[in-house]
Amino acid sequence: SIVAAVRGAGAPASTVGVLVALLVLAPETVAAVRAAWLNRLQQSLNLALGSGIASIGLTIPVVAALSLAFDLPLMLGLNAKDTVLLALTVAVSTITLGAGVATVLQGVVHLVRFAVFLFTTVVP
Repeated sequence: SIVAAVRGAGAPASTVGVLVALLVLAPETVAAVRAAWLNRLQQSLNLALGSGIASIGLTIPVVAALSLAFDLPLMLGLNAKDTVLLALTVAVSTITLGAGVATVLQGVVHLVRFAVFLFTTVVP
């Protein structure tokens, strides 16, 4: 299982969530990478951000509603580092999407920020 593989690798438990998210978003990720490879950066960002926003936009409200309905505590599990990365993601995404057209530099900034997220998830 994914949990056993993460434990075997000695990675933190938060890595399981990242791997599950990567599996769920894999089809859109492949399409986004293919679009970027064909020099269609805007289509690539639309695919990548659209699928991520849709997944989060559906998951978080459902989990929040269920926690309220069943009187369960809701913990997002964001420490200070994750909160800073989330704020940075919102700021960078606002700049990218606000312009109406994405540039290669903006795409690279998103990739670097994602690499930082992956690194700090595996090496807290």
